[in-house]
Amino acid sequence: MMKNSPLFAGLVYAVAFMLAGTFLASLVMLGTNIPEKSWLGATLFIHGIAMLAGGVVSGRRSGSKGWYHGGMLGAIYTVVVWIIGFLAYDAGFSKEMLGLAAVALLAGALGGMIGINLKK
Repeated sequence: MMKNSPLFAGLVYAVAFMLAGTFLASLVMLGTNIPEKSWLGATLFIHGIAMLAGGVVSGRRSGSKGWYHGGMLGAIYTVVVWIIGFLAYDAGFSKEMLGLAAVALLAGALGGMIGINLKK
């Protein structure tokens, strides 16, 4: 059942893209003297690309309402990232998390719309 779920498939792809983006950002940080605190924009960009990719997959697999499936994926993704941050770093809900939620919802919904149109 989970194998055919558009949200689960989108989440798997989104996490894969997020991990790849995080790995590349880590390599850039390793090779430069850019401080970690200045990476908020890059972090939101990585999450946005991950959500766009996950939204496309979710939209293609859903068959209808791509914006809805992509937006739901963005909400689920945000909750998962928040739970990981809370458990690992005791981080509460902040304005950065609110920015992530906005980026994830919009990018996921856009990806879902693109995914529906790629199916045809």
